[in-house]
Amino acid sequence: MNTAELLVRCLENEGVQYVFGLPGEENLHVLEALRNSSIKFITTRHEQGAAFMADVYGRLTGKAGVCLSTLGPGATNLMTGVADANLDGAPLVAITGQVGTDRMHIESHQYLDLVAMFAPVTKWNAQIVRPSIAPEVVRKAFKLGQTEKPGAVHIDLPENIAAMPVTGAPLNKDKLEKTFASYHSINEAAAIISKAQHPLLLVGNGAIRANASGALTEFATRLNIPVANTFMGKGVIPYTHPLALWSAGLQQRDYISCGFDRADLVIAVGYDLIEYSPKKWNPEGKIPIIHISATPAEVDSSYIPEVEVVGDISDSLYEIVRRADRQGKPDPYAIELRANIRADYEQYANDGGFPIKPQKLIYDLRQVMGPEDILISDVGAHKMWIARHYHCDRPNTCLISNGFAAMGIAIPGAIAAKLVHPDRKIVAATGDGGFMMNCQELETALRVGTPFVTVIFNDGGYGLIEWKQHNHYGDSAFVHFGNPDFVKFAESMGLKGYRISSAADLIPTLKEALAQDVPSVIDCPVDYRENIRFSQKAGDLTCAI
Repeated sequence: MNTAELLVRCLENEGVQYVFGLPGEENLHVLEALRNSSIKFITTRHEQGAAFMADVYGRLTGKAGVCLSTLGPGATNLMTGVADANLDGAPLVAITGQVGTDRMHIESHQYLDLVAMFAPVTKWNAQIVRPSIAPEVVRKAFKLGQTEKPGAVHIDLPENIAAMPVTGAPLNKDKLEKTFASYHSINEAAAIISKAQHPLLLVGNGAIRANASGALTEFATRLNIPVANTFMGKGVIPYTHPLALWSAGLQQRDYISCGFDRADLVIAVGYDLIEYSPKKWNPEGKIPIIHISATPAEVDSSYIPEVEVVGDISDSLYEIVRRADRQGKPDPYAIELRANIRADYEQYANDGGFPIKPQKLIYDLRQVMGPEDILISDVGAHKMWIARHYHCDRPNTCLISNGFAAMGIAIPGAIAAKLVHPDRKIVAATGDGGFMMNCQELETALRVGTPFVTVIFNDGGYGLIEWKQHNHYGDSAFVHFGNPDFVKFAESMGLKGYRISSAADLIPTLKEALAQDVPSVIDCPVDYRENIRFSQKAGDLTCAI
């Protein structure tokens, strides 16, 4: 066999189901090896789409998604999705073709030093410089990519190395044992929690990656501590739970800001600073913090924990519950705060305005989606509203990129979600800006048989930037553009296309689109005057503490 064939055998050994990517001259040997493999190769229409698919696959499964490109422009196209996975904590292995080693020392057609290029956006990357090291490189890539905090890794394979004969076999996967926090840190955390009068839980994606939802819900319930989640921590506690204060993370003040103002202790569980800067909720660094995570806390002047409980999150939570002494009912202030948050959400249930308010659009989306169905949010103004108004019963049912926060993730991500969970309803929620960045992947969705619904929040511009411009300068510039007829666009690709013409149309259209056996696109005009109204309301927000 050649090195490319050995590489593919190593991927099979790692349990890889799919490789997402594009064919190229320098990865021909890998493609030929995949043709005779149990792994399914998904041909995408752009390398960025391939990387986003691998990104979301990794986030949903905990196993590294794999994407493949050729050298040069193919590899540079791949980078945005790779960076997104790395900052969002999604395991991903990127494989790039490369020129032969015999022309790396000179200026050569399409040659870039890809190891150097990928270094800033990966946990680790390496070039296979000899055929015999392929098993070690692949095993190390998957081990590092999947180890907490997971992220992206990169393998570069020169075409002459790929073609060389080799003997060898994949390396056995080592079994990682759980690590547990010290009893000293657990006892110290329990003592601090027992004394707190107004503690608040802030839960991030690390708790979801650790499958700690059950432990977290029991911890909050037994100790009567209200819970706020980051955008990427949605569903870690059911949104119907009486202690759930829903999402924190908006750059502007919101109801949950009052919870942080009142808190005399924040218990951060699986929280990553990249999800929501502590300078937003602890600007003066005065709120005491307990850090409960699989990894030590990052250094930040607004995030200096009193104690770090580092180890298996579920075990740490259960052990603290056994030792903490907190009796009585939840803080009445937290109950009142939740009531205000809930009332703000429910007021849009029967809103008949058109164009549709984003709050109403998201409220209706929630009504037609089941507890296990998955919403993939793109990046833009709609992301802020989804974070605030789309609530989850279960983890990984609303995916928001909030580390790298890259536009264009929703449609490729929905393809991956449907491959992982073919029996669930999948919706890609995107602005018209983000839609046009990777809409070509709808052809991929049709070809590989992954029906889902794309809902376009259509405002004819880059709404989030316009929102920020208005907040800063009172006006906007350079953010408006034209759009194609999205219904005809969908139909031209063999998809179903719909256009919303009234608020009453929305739920029936969503139900019809979700019942299709081909991908569907819904063009929904949205009233983003709500952005400015929210900013004005947030600016006037006062907390009765």
